[in-house]
Amino acid sequence: MIYRVDVQVTTPVNDTEVTDRVVDAVNALFPEADVEAHPGELLATCHTMETFSERLHEQAILDTARGAFFDGREGDTFGFRLKKQAAFEGVVNFAVGEDGELGDIHVRVRVTEPDVESYIDHVAPPTEEGRPVDVDG
Repeated sequence: MIYRVDVQVTTPVNDTEVTDRVVDAVNALFPEADVEAHPGELLATCHTMETFSERLHEQAILDTARGAFFDGREGDTFGFRLKKQAAFEGVVNFAVGEDGELGDIHVRVRVTEPDVESYIDHVAPPTEEGRPVDVDG
């Protein structure tokens, strides 16, 4: 299956933060992304979430991820927020409620092919008894 997706990652860079460290946080979860620094924020884009998916599997948080993805779904896109501090350590930690003190990492994914549900199943497959179920066939 070939997936066509556009992933956009944005996060604030506060005056108290070192821009390179914030870039490192984004790259820890999205190493495929091209990162651009702008005054007060970073913008990163890529066309895959493979490394992010690997982290979800390693951390055994597929069900949590699926919930976040489907909660943030709108048409052919889905979005979610991540805690910046955890990302510095290469750890996926979904943000809920108000933005954290340093601001959260905002991720928006637009799926062109095949569809949002199939891509979510690819990145964070459904589980049975904690084990991923192969939905790709």
